[in-house]
Amino acid sequence: MPTLFHYLLTKSEITNLCEPAIIHKQKSWTYRELNQIVNQQTLALQSLNLKSKQRVAIYLPKQIETVSSFLATSKAGGVFVPINPVLKSVQVVHILNDCTVKILITSKNRLEILAPFLKNCPNLQTIILVENDELTDFSLPQQILTWQNFLNLANKNVILPTIIDTDMVAILYTSGSTGKPKGVVLSHRNIVAGAESVSEYLNISKNDRLLAVLPFSFDYGLNQLTTCLLKGACCVLFDYLLPRDVVRILESEKITGFAAVPSLWAQLANVEWSENINNHLRYMTNSGGKMPKSILATIRQKVPNSQFFLMYGLTEAFRSTYLPPEELDKRPDSMGKAIPNAEILVVREDGTLCNPNESGELVHRGSLVSLGYWNDAEKTAERFKPCPNQFNELPLTEIAVWSGDTVTMDEEGYLYFVGRKDDMIKTSGYRVSPSEIEEIIYTSKFVKEAAAIGIEHLTLGQTILVVVSLNENVTEFDGETLINLCKTQLPNFMIPAKIEVLSELPKNPNGKIDRKQLIEHFSAKKLS
Repeated sequence: MPTLFHYLLTKSEITNLCEPAIIHKQKSWTYRELNQIVNQQTLALQSLNLKSKQRVAIYLPKQIETVSSFLATSKAGGVFVPINPVLKSVQVVHILNDCTVKILITSKNRLEILAPFLKNCPNLQTIILVENDELTDFSLPQQILTWQNFLNLANKNVILPTIIDTDMVAILYTSGSTGKPKGVVLSHRNIVAGAESVSEYLNISKNDRLLAVLPFSFDYGLNQLTTCLLKGACCVLFDYLLPRDVVRILESEKITGFAAVPSLWAQLANVEWSENINNHLRYMTNSGGKMPKSILATIRQKVPNSQFFLMYGLTEAFRSTYLPPEELDKRPDSMGKAIPNAEILVVREDGTLCNPNESGELVHRGSLVSLGYWNDAEKTAERFKPCPNQFNELPLTEIAVWSGDTVTMDEEGYLYFVGRKDDMIKTSGYRVSPSEIEEIIYTSKFVKEAAAIGIEHLTLGQTILVVVSLNENVTEFDGETLINLCKTQLPNFMIPAKIEVLSELPKNPNGKIDRKQLIEHFSAKKLS
């Protein structure tokens, strides 16, 4: 079995030389062709003097260069950083600076928007554009290369570095409960173990064709690619505009496996599905939030021959649990049991294990536990802690991920979600930091206090409400002004649905804004 991330391609390339690896729009690349692209790109990265474990950011939609850049960075000994293509310049620059990215791979139109901000990225040395167009004068301190000029740098005489499976290979940025997004550091072992585990219970084979619609910056999205590479299956890349576009490509590409989040499933439930899809769609999966029962029932009616897997995961440990389809009707509210090669514990605050049906924190142990948060020892110590129930005789402490989610486990070992311990908002499959929204709100100068909270929503999981109190000198106020301000600086999934105004926000005994009281107060309100 492969031990390094880029070995996923090597293994598949040997056994499936002429089989399709990647399909994007009307073009297909075999495993042999993908391997050739990756090899040339690896040598070109080395020729740019990419050092071991230096970061390479990829800020692109799903396309062949996105995939090859992940694999080539890994093979060259670097660390790839997928940046969600929906992020705005402020978030992109934060990521570039936070993990001191040396090389940025992006497109010309994205660079045109980013350019005014990149002068504040002192560690960024080279920008590679995936086009071969004549270069615009961006007046940037960084070296800028077109795609062909970059590939022409490839030097076959370079020596590739030594890599082991515990080395870091990727950083996925996810919103934290406070502050800006934090980078979850993944090792080769994490990614390979995740691909092996998920492909095992989904029974993925070289005959499968998986549709990748989720961003690769999302662990759930990246896993669509890695499971395909592991098993020699075909990965169809697709960035959709409308839900009916997804249904069309499910049919036209004869997709056998499809993963989505609750907000997308809700949209897909309201469009017509061709009966032909039922002849080849073997399985569907949900993660990124609770699947509403009514939507699940509708989707299952559209493709009755397809198995549906309910799953739970967190970026810090990829997947954690899945519910076998045969248990779906019996226990539709369950998160299922631990995925292969992982153990899920339910733990009290004192670190002891809970009894059946007793609420406690979900703790994940195993080879999928990531390496922590990049350059953030404090937050890492909060989430990555010693595993419960260890032998005192073992001198080295095993570290597990403490999820912050409250769950229960029944007598048969099935898990049920209760709630979150922190203030994170889970919307459209994303984890959103309240403070990141609040920072933008405060820049308006209208607001004295602000609290972004999540209100339960049937299809989004949660919808975002911002509650504010106004500065004394504000005589006229329009909530749309604040929403429009957010639209200029935040991605769409972080835009508040509504702004509510109170004379003063409630406080807890420590003097902090009482978010729980706000959520209880506004939960009965219907947000448009």
